[in-house]
Amino acid sequence: MDLFKIFIYDTSFDFMLEILIRCTVMFILVLIFLRISGKRGIRQLSIFELAIILCLGSAAGDPMFVKDVPIIQAFLVMCSIIILYRMTTWLMMKNKIIEKLLEGEPLYIVENGMLVISDVKKEKYSHDEFFAEMRQQHTEHLGQVKYALLETDGCLSILFYTPEDTRWGLPLFPKSYFVATDYEKEIFYSCMYCGMTQYLQQLDQVCSRCDHAQWAKSFNCPHA
Repeated sequence: MDLFKIFIYDTSFDFMLEILIRCTVMFILVLIFLRISGKRGIRQLSIFELAIILCLGSAAGDPMFVKDVPIIQAFLVMCSIIILYRMTTWLMMKNKIIEKLLEGEPLYIVENGMLVISDVKKEKYSHDEFFAEMRQQHTEHLGQVKYALLETDGCLSILFYTPEDTRWGLPLFPKSYFVATDYEKEIFYSCMYCGMTQYLQQLDQVCSRCDHAQWAKSFNCPHA
């Protein structure tokens, strides 16, 4: 195996310097164009905004190391992307249908202490993913949550019950989120699939909301 050919091949010292210059210029251009577009933190990007970032990155890539691609061509591509971005955002401001098409809509994950059953059945999201998000916002169980909304930028917004209105709900932490094996009367149980909380006649009782039959013991401590 020719390691020299793999790592160096016919790359001259002059072209190495040219690559350094190209990378520096394109890096600065990307920063400038992102600043012009008004981008926020990457976690707050919508699908539409992420597409803009990918387009800018693609336009900036080749001129960094391909000899036959001059920087001016990448500059024109990036200008076109920003102009299209500005035009599209203007159209989104003027037309709600276009905004909905490109940005999507906020999605209710939890309502009144239970997972939204229509989306659970369609399996639009993973339990683990959103349980983790809620735990990071100091949520111990679903009974603390009045509404949880998945925003179009991927962030999770939570409206908590007041301490006096906190309900019994499905625990979210792994040591508490497990299938109950010992039946106790006068104890609330929560469906591990949809969060339905109720008294049970037996542990293999089928949930009336989602037709599943796995239950965990409910919690009712208020949100801190």
